[in-house]
Amino acid sequence: MTAQTPPTPPFRDQRLPFAKRIDDLLARLTLDEKIGFLHQFAPAVERLGIAEFRTGQEALHGVAWMGPATVFPQAVGLGATWNTDLVRRVGDAVSKETRAMRARDDRVGLNVWSPTVNLLRHPLWGRNEEGYSEDPKLTSAIAIAYTRGLRGDHPTYWRTAPVLKHWLAHNNETGRDVTSSSVRPRVLNEYDLRAFRETVEAGATAGVMPAYNLVNGRPNHVSPYLREHLRAWTDEDLLVCSDAGAPSNLVDSEHYFDTHEEATAAAILAGVDSFTDHGTDGSKITARIRGALDQGLLTESDIDTAVRRQLSVRFRLGEFDPEYDPHALTRDFDTPAHRALAQEAAEQSVVLLKNSGGLLPLAPDTRLAVVGLLADECKLDWYSGTLIHRSTPLEGLYERFGAERVEFAEGVDRIRLKTSAGTFLHVPEADAADEVRGAEGALDPALLAGRTDLPPLTTDPTGTEFALVDWGEGVLTLRAPDGRYLSVAEDGCVRASADQPGGWVVQETFRLEPHENGHLLRHLGTGRHVSVAAEGVRVAEANPEIFELIVVESGEDAVTRVTSQADVVLVVAGNDPHINGRETEDRTTLALPAHQERLLRAARAANPNTVLALVSAYPYAVDPAALPAILWTSHGGQAAGTALARVLAGDVSPAGRLPQTWYADDADLPDLLDYDVIGGRQTYLYFEGTPLFPFGHGLSYATFSYADLKTRVTDEALHVSFTVTNTGDVTSDEVAQLYTRAVEPTVPRPRRELVAHSRVPLEPGEQRELTFEVPLSSFDFWDVARGDRRREPGPYEILAGASSEDIRLRTTVLLDGEAAAPRPVLRRGLPAADFDEQSGVAIVDRTKASGDAVTPAQGRSGELVYRDCDFGDGVTAVTATVSGEGAVEVSLDGGAVLAVLTCQAPDDASPYDYSTQRAEIIAEGVRDVHLRLRGPVRLAHVGFSG
Repeated sequence: MTAQTPPTPPFRDQRLPFAKRIDDLLARLTLDEKIGFLHQFAPAVERLGIAEFRTGQEALHGVAWMGPATVFPQAVGLGATWNTDLVRRVGDAVSKETRAMRARDDRVGLNVWSPTVNLLRHPLWGRNEEGYSEDPKLTSAIAIAYTRGLRGDHPTYWRTAPVLKHWLAHNNETGRDVTSSSVRPRVLNEYDLRAFRETVEAGATAGVMPAYNLVNGRPNHVSPYLREHLRAWTDEDLLVCSDAGAPSNLVDSEHYFDTHEEATAAAILAGVDSFTDHGTDGSKITARIRGALDQGLLTESDIDTAVRRQLSVRFRLGEFDPEYDPHALTRDFDTPAHRALAQEAAEQSVVLLKNSGGLLPLAPDTRLAVVGLLADECKLDWYSGTLIHRSTPLEGLYERFGAERVEFAEGVDRIRLKTSAGTFLHVPEADAADEVRGAEGALDPALLAGRTDLPPLTTDPTGTEFALVDWGEGVLTLRAPDGRYLSVAEDGCVRASADQPGGWVVQETFRLEPHENGHLLRHLGTGRHVSVAAEGVRVAEANPEIFELIVVESGEDAVTRVTSQADVVLVVAGNDPHINGRETEDRTTLALPAHQERLLRAARAANPNTVLALVSAYPYAVDPAALPAILWTSHGGQAAGTALARVLAGDVSPAGRLPQTWYADDADLPDLLDYDVIGGRQTYLYFEGTPLFPFGHGLSYATFSYADLKTRVTDEALHVSFTVTNTGDVTSDEVAQLYTRAVEPTVPRPRRELVAHSRVPLEPGEQRELTFEVPLSSFDFWDVARGDRRREPGPYEILAGASSEDIRLRTTVLLDGEAAAPRPVLRRGLPAADFDEQSGVAIVDRTKASGDAVTPAQGRSGELVYRDCDFGDGVTAVTATVSGEGAVEVSLDGGAVLAVLTCQAPDDASPYDYSTQRAEIIAEGVRDVHLRLRGPVRLAHVGFSG
C-alpha cells in the first residue's frame, strides 16, 4: 500500500487570502503556543512546521548590529538630502542586504525597526541623529520613501516589514522612562501625530514601536492613541512592538501599575502585540500573560487579536510561502551599486552653510592644511553596521588633491601621565590581533564585553604618549600611539584595547579631577578612579592615583605648525556619536566643545582662509563672522570622506538643505521637556527670533532664479506651479520649497509651513517648471472648540523659495472654509485639556485607560484660557470635575474671580477619584473663560448650567 499524502492545511494554501489562512492557523495553535508568540523571540511550533520568529532588526541607515554591511549616512543626513527618490533607493538597498544577510545568518530579522519618525523638535535631544527633520511634512516624505524601499514593490510579499519608532512625542533622554510629555490637542494633531499618520496612510508600514516616555501622564505602552489614532488610519493589521524593557518599566520605574500582570494586560488591551523584554528569555512575559488570564484581566480573544497581527506580518514576509516569495533568493550585498549609492547619499547630504568670497570650491592646485579631531575619522553610531569600506575626510582629500598637497594635524593634546612615584603610565606591547567592535554581530550589542586578551597598562620611567581629546564638559578619551583607546573591561583593568569609543555604557571615557597638586583620573563608565597596583593599572574604589599631566604638545601648537603656509585650512570639527549626546544622554549646550573651539581659533589666527566642516549628528551654535565658508554633514557612513572631498573640490555642487533650525544661542531654546511647540514658539514653524541658519537653508555653487508663480484652487486641492532656472555656470541640484501662511488667523498659526518640495537637477541655463498639488486639508488646523479639524476661510499666502527664510515668489489665494464659532459651553462644557492658552500647567491622565486632565506643574499654580465661550442667555452655576487637593478659580475676560471651586481629597484617595464641585456664577454672551488652578488639583472638565 502507498501512504496517502496528507492534505495541505489551509494556512499553507497559497491560493487562499491571508486572512483566511491566519484564521486557520490560529485555530490550530494552543493557548500556550499563542502566548509564546507574544514575546520578541517567538518559539517554533514544530508540530505545525512553524519556525522561530524574532521581531526587531535595526536598520536605521543600513543593517545594524549584525556585522559588516553597507553604512549609509545617518538618518538626519538622509533628511538633509530632501530627496525622496534617493532615500527610497537607500531603503531598497538596505532591505536587500537584510535578506542577503539573513540567508547566511538566521539571527538577522526581517521585521526591521526603522525608520525613526520622531520630529527633531529640540536640537539638544540626544537621539537627534535618528530623526529626519523638525518638520512633519518633510519627515513623513522621507519616511514614506524609506519604508517603500524597505517594503519592496511586490503587491503581496514584502522584502522587509518596517516598524516606525518611537510613538509618541519622544524628544528627551533625560529621565526618558519616567518623564511625561505634556502635549496639548493642537500640538498632538498638528505636529506629533502627523508624521506617523502620513507615513502609515502611505501603506508601506508594518507597525510602530511605542516610546519609553509617558504622554499626558500615561505611558505610551498603554496609550489609547494606539487604538483611537493609529489603528483608525489603516485597515492593515499593524504590529505594535514594545521598546526593550518598557513593559517591565510600567511597574519597576514608572510605578503606573502595582503588578506586572496588570501592566501586561493593559498593554495588550491598548494594542501592544509583541513584548521586547528580558532579552531572549520569554518565560517572564509568558508567565505574566498567563497570570493575567488567570486573574480575568485578559481573555483568549485578546491574545488572538495580538497574535493575528504578528502572523499578518509573517505571512506578508513570505514565511509560509517560501516557494512563492519573490525575495527569497535576494543576495545583493555590498554590491558596486550599493557602494555608489552610499557615496551618492553622502554627497547629497552635504549642506553648504556659508561661502563668502567664493572660497569654495577649491582650486585644483590648492595647498591644503587639514586639521581637527574628525579629520581622519569615519565615526559610527549606536545604530550603524560594521564598516566594510571606510573613507575619512583626510583620505578623501589625499585621493582628490594628492597627498603631497595636503598637510595634516589632528589637534589632539599629546600628553604623558606621571604618577606620584615619578613613573609614567605605559602601554605594554601586545601580539593580539586587532578587533573591531561588533564585527561578528550580536542580537544585543549592549552585552558585548570589553577585551581581556591584552595586557593592562603598567608604569615605567618614560611612559607612553597619549592623544587626549576633550569632547566637551571634561569628558576625555585617551588613545595610545597604535590607535587603540584606553578602555576598562569587566575585570576592572585599564587597557589600550578599543578601536573606537562605543557600547551601551561607554568604557572609553574619563575625566581629570583636580586633586591636591595633580589630578585624579575618573573612569566614567564605572564611576571609579584609576589606581596603580602591582598587577597593573585598574579602576578601584580605593587608593586612587594622583597624576601629573605632562603636555608634550598642545593641539593648538600642532595646528599652527601646519596651517600658516597653506592656501586654505580645513577644520573638521564635530562630535563622536557615542559621547555627549546619544541614546540615554541629551546634550546640555549647542556650543562647540572648548577643545575644538581652541583649534578653530588657532587655525583662523594662522590663516584667514579657514573653512569649517562640521561633521555631527546635530546642530551647533558657531560664530560664522570670521569664517569665509562653513559646511555641515551628518556622519556620512562609509563614503563620507570621499563625498566631502568631492564637494570641496567642486566635483559635486552641494545641494543638501538643513532639516532643522540651527539656533544662534542656548538662550533661544525652550526647556527640553517643553513639548508645546505652539506656546513655546518652537521650530521654524513658530520661532520668532533670528536663527543662525534657518530651516531649509543650504547654498550651492550655482545660482537659481524663480519665476511665473501660478495657482489654481479646485474642490480638493491647491495647484501651484512656478519655474526654476539655473542661472549659474555649473550643474547643480536645487531644492525648491513651497510654504503657506494663514494671513488672518484667529488662533496662533505657523509663521510659514512646508507643504511640498522638489529636489531637481539643472544644467547651466536650464529651466524647469515645477508643479505641486497641495490638498486643501493641508490648510486645516485642530479647532479645540469643536474637537476636530477646521479650515478657516480667508486669505493664505503661497510662498516659493530656497529656504523657509529665502522666499523668492509669493502670492495670496482665498480659500473657503468654516468660520469660527463660539464654544458651545452649555452643550459641551470645557474639556480641561482643550484650552487655547496655558501657563504653568501639565496635561495628565484622567484615568489609566483614557482621557485627559490638567494640573499645575510641580503642584503649584497654573492658568488656563478658553476663548470665545458662548453662555447664551446666561448661566448661574459652574461645575468642575476634579481630584486631588486645591482650588479652581473662575474669572471672565481676565477680570475678578467670580467663583472658587475647592477639592479636598481623603487621605486614601487615588488621583483618579474625581468629584464634582459646584459654585454660583453669573455669565452671559460670549466671554473668555480664565481658570487659575492652585495646589495639586487635577481638573478634567468644567460645565455651566442655569
